[in-house]
Amino acid sequence: MAQDQSNSRAIAASIITNLVRGQGSLTNLLDRQRQRDDYSFLQELCFGTCRQYYLLLGLFSALVKKPLKSKDLDLQSLVLLGLYQLRELATADHAAVNETVSAVNSLGKPWARGLVNGVLRNYQRQRDELEAQLSADARHAHPPWLARRLQQQWPEQAAQILAHGNARPPMTLRTNTARITRSELQAELAAAGNEAIPGKLADTSLYLTRPAVVTGLPGFSAGEFSVQDEASQLVAPLLQLAPGQRVLDACAAPGGKTCHILESEQSLAELVALDESPQRLARVTDNLQRLGLQASMVDADARDTAAWWDGRPFDRILLDAPCSATGVIRRHPDIKLLRQEADIARLTELQRQLLESLW
Repeated sequence: MAQDQSNSRAIAASIITNLVRGQGSLTNLLDRQRQRDDYSFLQELCFGTCRQYYLLLGLFSALVKKPLKSKDLDLQSLVLLGLYQLRELATADHAAVNETVSAVNSLGKPWARGLVNGVLRNYQRQRDELEAQLSADARHAHPPWLARRLQQQWPEQAAQILAHGNARPPMTLRTNTARITRSELQAELAAAGNEAIPGKLADTSLYLTRPAVVTGLPGFSAGEFSVQDEASQLVAPLLQLAPGQRVLDACAAPGGKTCHILESEQSLAELVALDESPQRLARVTDNLQRLGLQASMVDADARDTAAWWDGRPFDRILLDAPCSATGVIRRHPDIKLLRQEADIARLTELQRQLLESLW
């Protein structure tokens, strides 16, 4: 039976299932749903369930004694979504249960209505007891292998790192100082009812006190700012840019640092934005166009210099190499589902190859 594309909970369950199976990311799976009227709710379900996935899985295991078949992984995902709603959202409990149970039909598995209803009702009745019995691994809400590594390597900071990994990220803006000052942007936002607080490290950063739909903020379409974490805003100044330089941004997508480089120094001889993914490179182009900036776009593997380099040297090279991404896990909670312990050695080797090739 084909899936009902009108039910947001069923769609969210399918997205979570794809992530568990290593098929796609939250970014590309949700991109297909952006035109939905209930997109914000769908996004909250997916991000929140990923953020708390291992904790919710601990509750699920306590409630469902007989494991589901692999073909019914979408039902497990749906139950986790239901548990997330009961634990974290303001949705009335009866509505969360009823709507989650209804989504079973949209998944084409009406026979499971009783199962989903029973699990969620049992959680409601036994909530305090179940929460108290959660294992330490489940409470961390991180992959056990990652929590273990953090505890081994950062014993004094591990608890804080894990807590931050479970927190909602702030919405941080990068001021395009080629068009507006930070204080001017702050005032413009405030006039529209969006309070923003300057960051402490990057002189371009502003933190919104309440998240907002970025396209609805004043100045976004005019290219006065972009969304970018404050730590990332520290990168462009470290390059010590100057007029006439030729700059390479390797692994450039989605283009936040590319654009910041061009905003910071408008008299570069050339900026080459390199990425091996045409789809991701298109996002760089989109960002450049909104900001009215230009770069030379190259679709290639940075390691294969013979295939893309013209032999002219670069004055600056920025390599934002693929990594574990655990440092941005609160921004991209699907990392908890996608990243595996075996990936670390593979990524380390990839970083070595990139560094050697570009050097």
